[in-house]
Amino acid sequence: MAPCGRVRGRSRGPGPSFLAPPLFLLVAAAAAAAAALGQAQAQQAPQPAAGGLAGGRAPRGGSFSSGGWKLAEEPVCREDVARVCPKHTWANNLAVLECLQDVREPDNEISSDCNHLLWNYKLNLTADPKFETVAREVCKSTIAEIKECADEPMGKGYLVSCLVDHRGNITEYQCHQYITKMTAVIFSDYRLICGFMDDCRNDINLFKCGSVRPGEKDAHSQGEVVACLAKGLVKEAEEMEPKMRVSKECKKAILRVAELSSDDFHLDRHLYFACRDDRERFCENTEAGEGRVYKCLFNHKFEEAMSEKCRDALTTRQKLIAQDYKVSYSLAKSCKSDLKKYRCNVENLPRSREARLSYLLMCLESAVHRGRQVSSECQGEMLDYRRMLMEDFSLSPEIILGCRTEIEHHCSGLHRKGRTLHCLMKVVRGEKGSLGVSCQQSLQTLIQEADPGADYRIDRALNEACESVIQTACKHIRAGDPMILSCLMEHLYTEKMVEECEHRLLELQYFISRDWKLDPVLYRKCQGDASRLCHTRGWNETSEMIPPGAVFSCLYRHAYRTEEQGRRLSRECRAEVQRILHQRALDVKLDPALQDKCMIDLGKWCSEKTETGQELECLQDHLDDLAAECRDIVGNLTELESEDIQIEALLMRACEPIIQTFCHEVADNQIDSGDLMECLIQNKHQKEMNEKCAVGVTHFQLVQMKDFRFSYKFKMACKEDVLKLCPNIKKKVDVVICLSTTVRNDTLQDAKEHRVSVKCRKQLRVEELEMTEDIRLEPDLYEACKTDIKNYCQNVPYGNAQIIECLKENKKQLSTRCHQKVFKLQETEMMDPELDYTLMRVCKQMIKVISVDNRQLRPLIKPRMLTSLLSFLLDYRLNPVLRKACKADIPKFCKSILSKAKDDSELEGEVISCLKLKYADLRLSPDCEDQIRVIIEESALDYRLDPQLQMHCSDEISSLCAEEAAAQEQTGQVEECLKVNLLKIKTDMCKKEVLNMLKESKADIFVDPVLHTACALDIKHHCAAIPPGRGRQMSCLMEALEDKRVRLQPECKKRLNDRIEMWSYAAKVAPAEGFSDLAAQVMTSPSKNYILAVMSVSICVLFLIGLMCGRITKRVTRELKDSLLRKCTHDPFPGAGVPDLFRGGGPPPFLPQRPLHSSRTLFAQGVLPFFTLGTVALAPPSAPIQD
Repeated sequence: MAPCGRVRGRSRGPGPSFLAPPLFLLVAAAAAAAAALGQAQAQQAPQPAAGGLAGGRAPRGGSFSSGGWKLAEEPVCREDVARVCPKHTWANNLAVLECLQDVREPDNEISSDCNHLLWNYKLNLTADPKFETVAREVCKSTIAEIKECADEPMGKGYLVSCLVDHRGNITEYQCHQYITKMTAVIFSDYRLICGFMDDCRNDINLFKCGSVRPGEKDAHSQGEVVACLAKGLVKEAEEMEPKMRVSKECKKAILRVAELSSDDFHLDRHLYFACRDDRERFCENTEAGEGRVYKCLFNHKFEEAMSEKCRDALTTRQKLIAQDYKVSYSLAKSCKSDLKKYRCNVENLPRSREARLSYLLMCLESAVHRGRQVSSECQGEMLDYRRMLMEDFSLSPEIILGCRTEIEHHCSGLHRKGRTLHCLMKVVRGEKGSLGVSCQQSLQTLIQEADPGADYRIDRALNEACESVIQTACKHIRAGDPMILSCLMEHLYTEKMVEECEHRLLELQYFISRDWKLDPVLYRKCQGDASRLCHTRGWNETSEMIPPGAVFSCLYRHAYRTEEQGRRLSRECRAEVQRILHQRALDVKLDPALQDKCMIDLGKWCSEKTETGQELECLQDHLDDLAAECRDIVGNLTELESEDIQIEALLMRACEPIIQTFCHEVADNQIDSGDLMECLIQNKHQKEMNEKCAVGVTHFQLVQMKDFRFSYKFKMACKEDVLKLCPNIKKKVDVVICLSTTVRNDTLQDAKEHRVSVKCRKQLRVEELEMTEDIRLEPDLYEACKTDIKNYCQNVPYGNAQIIECLKENKKQLSTRCHQKVFKLQETEMMDPELDYTLMRVCKQMIKVISVDNRQLRPLIKPRMLTSLLSFLLDYRLNPVLRKACKADIPKFCKSILSKAKDDSELEGEVISCLKLKYADLRLSPDCEDQIRVIIEESALDYRLDPQLQMHCSDEISSLCAEEAAAQEQTGQVEECLKVNLLKIKTDMCKKEVLNMLKESKADIFVDPVLHTACALDIKHHCAAIPPGRGRQMSCLMEALEDKRVRLQPECKKRLNDRIEMWSYAAKVAPAEGFSDLAAQVMTSPSKNYILAVMSVSICVLFLIGLMCGRITKRVTRELKDSLLRKCTHDPFPGAGVPDLFRGGGPPPFLPQRPLHSSRTLFAQGVLPFFTLGTVALAPPSAPIQD
């Protein structure tokens, strides 16, 4: 735009220029011509009438020197000039013109006649071809340099128009001064801009801009016509279907006027008058020129002291800048070379696209993010205008169009300092209603244009809210560094974070998380990997094949690939991906896919979960109930967490003390691979563990049970085995059961090759042990026992296997279903004791340092070991070693018990008791005998390890042996008490159990701990060469007791005599039942050899007697037959010659006269054992001896 020139579609853009100097005389070369022109005009100019210069003609131009016609000397303006303008300017017509046209105060209002004279003067001045001559003289070298201006035809005024268009490129001092003054004259009124009136006449009428200030006599107010049209142009861009449109030609003219007035705010007459007071208030020391006053006013736009009129004018100009960046002089100048270098203003492209501020910012930001060099001046300007876009949403037509309804409903009255945008962001996050798709897309576009992720200061609302946090938590990071945002995220939900900063930060991160390019550090480190693996394009280019939100998903899928899987991320990119995942784990809304697919499920299942991190935990808890798409997203995220639990930033924060103490080595590994979580699980019950960490670790364990993929180490170790052996099984607990069953079957069947791989078997043991740590990790058991837990274990905490131990202790009171499950669990634990969590925890150190010899373990038995041993003794099926050793003996001797057994309930020690009796009878196989001996030895130390004794003698123990039972360490005192009080026991079943103990004690002295302790020294001295078992050492002690030459220890001698009395009494109350029992007792008796010798002698004697009796009987029979024959033939009276033997006389003389010893006598002498049930084997002395 220029006087009498044509509106040009494109200029070469601003370039280096000088500051606009104060108004003074033009160069001497132009002064002479102007003086001559002024004299001629003065002679022709008519004198104004009283009413003004009606119809009069103003001078054509006027002189700039002291000679010739002077504007200050005109009668209609003389008074105004003297009142308003400094005296030193009176001789300079242009200085007087500038002074008078800048007056707006009501007190200094210029008369209408003077205004009219000024108007005609300026109009004639701009149209006078002689000024073109002056321009050719003053700007000779400049015209030669600017080819476009040199080609302008002479005499049409186009030359001055061209020079005004290119004034930014004018370096010649005198020419620059001349053109600057001409521009100031031209822009005082739109009608002086040659071509503007022609292009915008219809638009002025359409928008009614011709009467902006009705009744206003100030001709210079016509500068507001341009402002009116500019507002119409802005309004058109902010409406979906505008009712009135600015014509294409006028639109170009408006933007060109704004562009040409970009360096000096005086040239924007509407803004100049609206903001003159504000300029004095805020920018008094800011020198005019190069757009400095504009920028100063922009920076103070939202100050409380800023007038609304000025604020509106500034907003209109900012909106024009948004439509055409060249309206900003400083931006266009600073970025000119960079725009050309990176082809951001390619010629022949539509101006509407290339000129938009957003396109310029996106193009240059793309170069910065690609690591290209952009001048610091340009980056500074970009920063200012990116901040401008974030501060005022109204500068973005897309926001006005897409979010008008949302702003009216949710964010009205929050226009200043970026609060409206953050209000809309809050709505998008779902915290304040809902947001339309178009509004959300518009916000996302604006965030990309402003790019606050690169410099937090761009977001003024965030900057002000987080200033205190940055000063304390992030002071080590340079101001403006992109890592400031990352630092703020790391301190989210910590004591250093303030609530206002937390909200603003999450609102911004919501959008940054939805486009990987908006995190500058991530983009810089991963752009090569993204291009190689995810087929991405440039920073400011999008692809329909892979939208921005999908790129990060692609990156993290490759981040956790193994080397065997190939196509992995670079080390730097992987670290950044992990950083982003850690930050996203803080809030479910920072994961775009998760929020998008799980919005309904979040409302359905997790509406009450409002605390930090609870939403994701809630979704994981309801994994099986989620919609398919949401379940897949949550499953993938959980699977990722299992490999790198550090993604769970809140959990890591809670567990930091335990990690530093126990897991710092694995925490320092760049690749986690599940090691850190495994370490936390192993140390979950350390005293250093805090409640938050323990709860978080337990929750993750519970989530892992839903899918075996959620346990990374288990998945990697057993993936192939699962596919081969357990297809279609998904839940981890079912997979573990499937694989462990396969391993057990292969072991029991002595398979040559296990079907489950070695690495899987190793990890399987870890998983099985972890599952026993908390009953909730075994869902079937937990569901079956929920009611029982409430009834019997209500105050018992979960974890550390305490609930399971409680159920075992209350097993007899459990419901049938729970009892069956607990029994199955015990059976599994007994098959593999390493799966007994409590046993392994309590005995971990003991197992390492103590021999497997049970006698060494006795003093160290703890309650957990007692429970395990009791489980062994309750049911032989819970003792796999015994089961294997006695597989032939159990069906042979305990068949009646097995016939009543159930698969899911205990036998209460009946089979063990059966085998113990057969052990005393020496009827077991060697392997089975060894196992039973161990069991008898252990149960002899603690009555609680004998289920039958504890069950049948509970009342007697409470009444007779309460003090012994209360002892902290059991060493056989209760058993000894029951033996001593055998006569006081009334219950038959209890008496039977005590008698059985006495019987067992004769088989091996080790099963009588009190006697063994008393006689340990004597055994060492007198029976050291005799091996234990089968009553051998007991027989040795008995022989030593009878031997007068051997002196036993008093305590041993006393205990042996007590045992003889007990055995004697036992024989009286429990005689043997039959010959088989008698034979068994003889074989188990310590005096077996003596008894067998006596029996052998007795048999021999009886044999000899039988022979003698046989000869006598034969002779008597023959004589009797002869006698009868004679009697039948000769003697009718029988009886003669019949021996007295057949007449009932006494015993024959060859029979022994001394009665035989009874079994009771032998028992009293310690020679013959007894049977628990039965009669005496040999007849008592009173019994008649029969042949």
